[in-house]
Amino acid sequence: MRKFILSAAALLILTSGFASAQATNARIRVVHASPDAPAVDITVNGGKVLENLPFREYSEYLSVPAGSYSFGINVTGTDTVVATLPATLAAGADYTAIAMGYAGGGTPGFEVVVLEDNNMLPADNGVKIRVVHGAPGAPTVDVYVTTPFETLMGKNPTLSGVGFKAASGYLTVPVGNYQARVAVAGTKTVAIDSHRLVTWNNMIRTVIAVDAVGGGAPFDFIILPDRN
Repeated sequence: MRKFILSAAALLILTSGFASAQATNARIRVVHASPDAPAVDITVNGGKVLENLPFREYSEYLSVPAGSYSFGINVTGTDTVVATLPATLAAGADYTAIAMGYAGGGTPGFEVVVLEDNNMLPADNGVKIRVVHGAPGAPTVDVYVTTPFETLMGKNPTLSGVGFKAASGYLTVPVGNYQARVAVAGTKTVAIDSHRLVTWNNMIRTVIAVDAVGGGAPFDFIILPDRN
């Protein structure tokens, strides 16, 4: 089970193509966060570009000319379409497409949410982190970011009332050791605990809360290495 531990072993650095991407191109990556959906293939304008992407996994950034596209999500190895997504991608921009919700008819239902990424380096060589609530089985939550193992008693949440599908802005923090905890909104009841987080200069990450396989608890994180 992938944990929210920002270490070299847990995080792959997606720098391929970043420096060389042309201004006329956009980049997009795909995340499979639907707990009851099978592995999927991804098509762009009908042509397969990713194959057998399982739950909790993600692609690297794909560089494509800016413009309008039709992205398809199919059950792997079949023509069974799970979802289609029309998207217009701007030159020089980065995007993350997240397949989330329940594919088997549960509520909330399956859909694809597209976020525009900001991979500009953080100020003062700091750390940028964005949080996404992608766990359909979890209620609205509060997010706490503290020093490691600091008590939550008397603490105000860093993010309050984060509902399903919601994404925070990028939070910029100094390099250091942290602990992130996700609690049921209005309580200190922790649903997801990152334990100790190790960060370094100019690190940018997107963190997505997800269900267990099939849906519901225990909840976990997907860590997307945006840059550095």
